[in-house]
Amino acid sequence: MHDPASLRLESVTVDFGGLRALSGVSIEVNPGEVVGIIGPNGAGKTTLFNVLSGLVHPTSGAFFMGGAKREWPKPHQLTQLGIARTLQGVGLFNDLTVNENLLVGASHVEKDNFLKSLLGLDRNRQLHLYESAQNLLAELNISEYARELASSLPYPISKRVALARALMCKPSTLLLDEPAGGLGVEDIAWLKEFVLRFRSKKSVLLVEHHMDVIMNVCDRIYVLNFGELIAHGTPDEIKHNPLVIAAYLGSEEGE
Repeated sequence: MHDPASLRLESVTVDFGGLRALSGVSIEVNPGEVVGIIGPNGAGKTTLFNVLSGLVHPTSGAFFMGGAKREWPKPHQLTQLGIARTLQGVGLFNDLTVNENLLVGASHVEKDNFLKSLLGLDRNRQLHLYESAQNLLAELNISEYARELASSLPYPISKRVALARALMCKPSTLLLDEPAGGLGVEDIAWLKEFVLRFRSKKSVLLVEHHMDVIMNVCDRIYVLNFGELIAHGTPDEIKHNPLVIAAYLGSEEGE
């Protein structure tokens, strides 16, 4: 029996011309879980995220929410399904302030109300969105940057702003694409704490190269190699899996 909020991809295959980027990959994410996807560069991790985000249409496979099969989502439909994604970079609008970037993040939730609020036709909605943005900035310890242009932000702060923008649509599932990339020790420690706190009410699916993050925050891990799923299990199971050691972990330990 699947939880109504569970997310599942079944037997996903993606072909780009003569190249098979994914071959029959299945994953599942349930509420209250942090699920990781790891593998060498070119293993298909980002392609899998792009399928789930509606940026790539698979050659074959199925998409389920709560046990019910659905059509593959288009990017603008993600928030309706309770899904939000961050990018490998930050993807902020550099000419907008932090506050304005967060309000853009809310625009996909209720477009009509959002447009009315911008036009001054719905003052209550405008105040509600602004309050939500300020609460998120406080939760992520970046309130002092609210009026700063995105282009002026230090990189670790811009990563938090991108995270806050994704949270503006109040997702039930958060997709994090290499959230620790480019961060220092202190910011990575903050990120791990945040993900574990977020998990208490929602679910997280993340692609990440930092094994310290993966092993400390994930309940389950899927391992891809050359577009195929070679292992799935708990962090301890993955850490001791010979196939994973040979394909990924072993090479990282030697670096």
